[in-house]
This record gives sequence, structure tokens and C-alpha cells, in this order.
Amino acid sequence: MVRKIRAKLVLQLRAEGLSGRAIAASQGMSRKSVTAVLEAADAAGVSWDDVAELPEGEVYSVVFPGRGEHQSVFAQPDWEWVHKEMARVGVTLKLLHGEYADGCAVKGDPAMGYDRFCRTYQRHVMVTGAASRVGHKAAQTVEVDWSGPTMQLQDSVTGASTTVFLFVGCLPFSRYAFVEPTVDMKQDTWLRAHVAMFEAFTGSVPRIVPDNLKTGVLKHPREGEIVLNDAYREMAAHYSAAVLPGRVKKPKDKASVENTVWHVAMRVIADLRDQRFGSLPELKAAVTERVAAYNAESFQKRPGSRASVFTAEEQPLLTPLPQVAYEISRWVYGRRVARNGHVVFERNHYSVPFAHIGTRVDLRITDRVLQAYRGQERLTSHLLLPEGSANEYRTNDADLPAGERYQPWDAARVREWAERIGPSAVVVVNRIFESVPVDEQGLNPALAVLRLSRRFSSERVEAACRLALTGRIRSPRYAHLQPILATGQDQAAELRPPRAEPVEHGGYVRGADYYAGGAK
Repeated sequence: MVRKIRAKLVLQLRAEGLSGRAIAASQGMSRKSVTAVLEAADAAGVSWDDVAELPEGEVYSVVFPGRGEHQSVFAQPDWEWVHKEMARVGVTLKLLHGEYADGCAVKGDPAMGYDRFCRTYQRHVMVTGAASRVGHKAAQTVEVDWSGPTMQLQDSVTGASTTVFLFVGCLPFSRYAFVEPTVDMKQDTWLRAHVAMFEAFTGSVPRIVPDNLKTGVLKHPREGEIVLNDAYREMAAHYSAAVLPGRVKKPKDKASVENTVWHVAMRVIADLRDQRFGSLPELKAAVTERVAAYNAESFQKRPGSRASVFTAEEQPLLTPLPQVAYEISRWVYGRRVARNGHVVFERNHYSVPFAHIGTRVDLRITDRVLQAYRGQERLTSHLLLPEGSANEYRTNDADLPAGERYQPWDAARVREWAERIGPSAVVVVNRIFESVPVDEQGLNPALAVLRLSRRFSSERVEAACRLALTGRIRSPRYAHLQPILATGQDQAAELRPPRAEPVEHGGYVRGADYYAGGAK
């Protein structure tokens, strides 16, 4: 670019009495340039008094009208449109220059090169003062934090006050704010506030930028990997997001939410300072109303408001929410799977696939479900047993090995085993079940009888059952059959057919004489 002659300075020095030669020597100008300014000023009738109050650029235009003004030979894109497109996800200057060049080729207009395109765009950004939007992509990031200033709930009966904390979220592109009042800052509350925030936005973003609080970040070393809280990482994954905490003691890494926290203190807490709230829902309604008004206020240095920019430009680009909202969970680590294929949680037993017997698994517990994990692999899921239950089992059939021997025992399966031994064993088993009010109470006595076939042959157990049925005991048990088999009575005795029991048509009834009172 050709450097312009300082015409105003030349005219000022001449008015002070310096000659053209002296002006050139004192200011390091060429005599030719000084002479050109003086001749042009005389020709235009311009003196120092005429231009003393004008800036340097205007003086040059007065002395040399039309000089230095030129129009670019290249077609100019709509730079406002280019700046707006740069805020969209994945859009780069390289992409926009390619589209611009293709459009010029179709129209037959000369297109500027990529370097000139970038420089011209940067000048446009600086001239229009829109640099504040550069660096933030729409629907890409949400910054979250707790507000330092707090609010109070006042109990109308006792007069006791409860501190209310404010969770603040902000989308840096539109500066759209979300505020959630809570009564504590525990991990479950932190996660529930995120769920409420995404539901209020009607979408999620790929990046969550929090502070380094322990409910979200366990370790943030200067070098090495960041260690996140498992529940926080899981919540972010549910919404297809990643947690990228700001650097320790670097508030500029989340400047948008820091600024929003200050605005919340000024526009929400200060506006509601004279009101008294007795319940959290009442306070939440008032805060939501004030935040909506804050989002609707017009920007000072850019067109529109937080709400209008969010609705028109950012909300359509948000990641759709999953079909099911995230369930708050807690983790229990390192539970050993017992030999029966179950793990214990709160005095109850939940099955795990038999291949993991003897290993340690991690348990994820929500309000309704217990899930067992081995590393990142989910092994099984169970509905939680009711609160207060103890020593109860939840067993998934898929967690058991294949085969009949691993199926649960019931009355039908016991009877099938008895049939394989013989008809007398079936009678013994049936009478055991008849003698108890619930079939489950007869399982152990019946199995004790049938397990005698493991020590003695099925034929001897059948013979012992047949012998026991000839006696006076209507429902023989293990205590009656084991001595018969141990002493060999089933082999030595000549067995009689089973005793025929009389059919009872009714109960025992005393005679009329008993009730008449006249018995002789």
C-alpha cells in the first residue's frame, strides 16, 4: 500500500513560515512530495485556516480529491452473512471461501483468493465490533457453575430460614441463561439440575464446561488425564456430551457463565431481595420469571436478545434429547459374586451371570433398578427389592447355566424325581405336600426323602417307602425312612401291601345321650 503524504502537516509548517525545502529536510520528506502538496493546495485555494480543525485523512481528500480511492475488482460477498455462518457448527472460512468461489464462477465474476478473503473478513469483524461472537459455535458448549450469592426460604410458622443455592447454566453463543434453585449442592442435586437444564433447552450440546468441584471432577492435574466423577461422566454420556472442565484458577475458561452468575446476582437476587418465600416451588417460579425477563432484554452491542438469538439460531442446532430422561444413580464398587452366582446389596441377593462367579463387579443403583457392571460391560439388571426386605433373591434365568439341574426346585420338579424312583415314593411325596399349607414348606422334607437315592439305590428307597406306608404313620418323612434303609429292613422283611385306610365321611360326633345329661 502506498503511503499517503501528510498534507495537513505540510500546510501547518508552511503557515508557520517554513519553505518547501526546509519542510522536506526537517520531516524527511521528498521535495517533490512537498511541492505537490503546496501546488495542489494553491490550485484548490486551500489554506491552513481552512483545514486546521479537520483530521489528517479529510485534509488529504480535500487537497487531492479522488486520489487513493479505488473499488476492488473482486466480487464482494455478504460479510454479515459470512459472519453469521461462521457461528454454525463445522463451518470454516475455507468452506465459505469455496462456496463463494463457486458462486463467482457461475456468475462469471472475479473471485478473490483465500488469503484476501480471510484478511477482508477479519477487517470486517474488527470494524463492525462483532469480535465478541468469534470463537463460540452455536449449540456446541454449555458452561455451568454454582452462584456465589444465595437466597433464603423463610418458614412462616417457626421463622427458621433455609439457604437456597442457585445452579446457573449459560450457552456462550447466545448467552441464554438457565437458573435452578436448590436446597443443597450435593452430587444428586448437581445432576438433577443438569437434567432440568437440558429439558429447559429442549436439547443438549456436545461439551459441558464446569468448574473443578468434587461433585463433577475428582482430579484435574496440570499434566495427565482429568479424572471425572463416574456419575457425572455417565450423565454427560446419556446426553451425548463430554465434560471438559476449565483449568484450575482460570475463570476465563468459562467466562460466559461467570458473567451470567454476576448478572443473576444483580437481576434475580437483587430484584427479589424484599420478597419472602416459604417453599422452594414458590421461589423457583419467581426465579424462572426473572430469568425469562433477563433473557428477553435486548443486547447493548448486538442486535436481538438472548432469547431471540437462542430461538432463531441456536435451539434448532441442539442435539435432540434421548427418549428417556437420565436417572440419577450411585455406584457400589468391588462386590464379590458368591458361589451361588449372586451379589449382596442391602441384605438382598441379585443374580450375576454364572461365568463371573468369584470375580468382583460394580453395582449401579438408581431409584428403581440395580445393574451389575464388569468394567464398562453391563452384565445384568434387576428391579430393586422393596425397601425393608431382607434375605430375598432376584434371579434372572439368563444368568444361570443351561440345563435342568440349575432350574429352581418346585413341587412339579420334585414329583418328577419321585416318579423316576417308584409309585410308593410318589405317594410319600404327595402326602408330604398334602400335610403342609404351602407347597414351598414341603420342598425341603420331600427333597430329603428323595436324596436318600444318592446313598442307596432307587429300588431300596422305593422298598423303604412301601414298607413305611404299611405302618401307622400316614405321611412318612426322612426320619422314618432313613432307619429302615440303615438297618436293612427294606431287604429282610416280607413286605405287606399298604394298609387300606378307611374312607371318612364325616367327623366324630358324640351321641345324644352325652348331650342329654342323663347318661347312666
